[in-house]
Amino acid sequence: MKVMMTSVAPALASEPMRTYPQRSAVIGWIFFDWAAQPYFTLITTFVFAPYFATRVAPDPATGQSLWGFATSIAGFLIAFLSPVLGAIADAGGRRKPWIAAFGALLVIGSAAMWIGRPGDPTVIVPVLIAYAVATVGAEFATVFNNAMMPYLVPPEKIGRLSGTGWATGYIGGIVSLVLVLGFLAANEATGRTLFGLTPLFGLDPSMHEGDRISGPLTALWFVVFVLPMFLLTPDHAAKKPASGAVREGLRELRGTLRALPSQPNIATFLIANMVYTDALVALFAFGGIYAAGTFGWQTIQIGTFGILLAVSGTLGAWIGGKLDDLLGPKRVIMGSMTILLMAILAILTIDRDTLFLVVKVAPPAPGGGLFAAAAEQVYLGLGLFIGLAAGPLQAASRTLLIRLAPRERITQFFGLFALSGKVTSFFAPLAVGVVTALTASQKAGMAVLIVFFTAGLLLLARVKEPARRRA
Repeated sequence: MKVMMTSVAPALASEPMRTYPQRSAVIGWIFFDWAAQPYFTLITTFVFAPYFATRVAPDPATGQSLWGFATSIAGFLIAFLSPVLGAIADAGGRRKPWIAAFGALLVIGSAAMWIGRPGDPTVIVPVLIAYAVATVGAEFATVFNNAMMPYLVPPEKIGRLSGTGWATGYIGGIVSLVLVLGFLAANEATGRTLFGLTPLFGLDPSMHEGDRISGPLTALWFVVFVLPMFLLTPDHAAKKPASGAVREGLRELRGTLRALPSQPNIATFLIANMVYTDALVALFAFGGIYAAGTFGWQTIQIGTFGILLAVSGTLGAWIGGKLDDLLGPKRVIMGSMTILLMAILAILTIDRDTLFLVVKVAPPAPGGGLFAAAAEQVYLGLGLFIGLAAGPLQAASRTLLIRLAPRERITQFFGLFALSGKVTSFFAPLAVGVVTALTASQKAGMAVLIVFFTAGLLLLARVKEPARRRA
């Protein structure tokens, strides 16, 4: 393969042989993904966010808009502070203090969500503030944790490490979701959980304490399971005092931003990441909504769908990590996007009583079994393909960044990576919402994602992946 060398490509070939920490250090690092993932599974996707929109806010539409505003504010802070903090961390050397500080924000914000009592307007603003604080903490802690990867394993094993971490995170999300749905959160009418049990710890279904406990559970989960990373994974040595690191970090960031236009390879990747990450965010945000509108799914169906999606994501991330090392991250990303495009196209051909536009089937029957209708089963199958592709897409993206970015500025570039993944994170959901409103069609709204994934695929095709070097 012809290698296009640029000044931002890591000059690993000229570096002396590196030594890497013991296997326990890698295991400790992987535990961060397990520790952090329940925040995204329980709070932002399947439990607390729907609960807030339907039970805490005055009505679902208002709840969705308020949650969106809080997400946008947090995303703005993350987008524009990530590269700054990353540059400072690279200049100072150490990552763990940053992970600890932002992990504390995640813990405090998540735990505070317990106050979100149903129908109480006085808690709306505090809950949204807690959510924004926790989101900032979760995202920043992840940026600094990602930046530790190049120092843990040789370059040829980065893909496997990323995929294993992502898969482990998915498993953590599955376990936490099963714990909440099966043992803590109960149906308000029946007082029983998904497993038909009385909620543990005497949680009151009428006050939705099973939904609200997802916040404190997320906080406790993070505190317990992030400990292996702090105890087993070595940190980078401090390079200089904090004040000097701030000055040098900001100076280096200015230089990097000025030089970025002259580095079209990594700039193109960051733009591509911005486009396809935006589409992936919208796909997960609207997938459950689309199913609810098409098939009338309720919480149990959507929650079960989420568990199955996470299971397929776990498998996909694990397989994708191996393919990453074998084929390279660019091919894995492009293959994942191709699968996502095909799955979306197929979803748009499914209705309650029609498959692929022409095959007539019986619609879901009231009181029927879980995913009993043929159309539901096909939608579920396509969702599993989406999970299989989404895991490798995200894991391989951070691997490709590591291959493109200079090792000495890796946290800074992970900050830019976070920037590219957040700065327009509102745009695809907004486009879906606008098109849906204008056409009064969920299908037309979802079709917008085809444009985003296609654009991301075409942009990524222009990125030149450096040859894989060995330490």
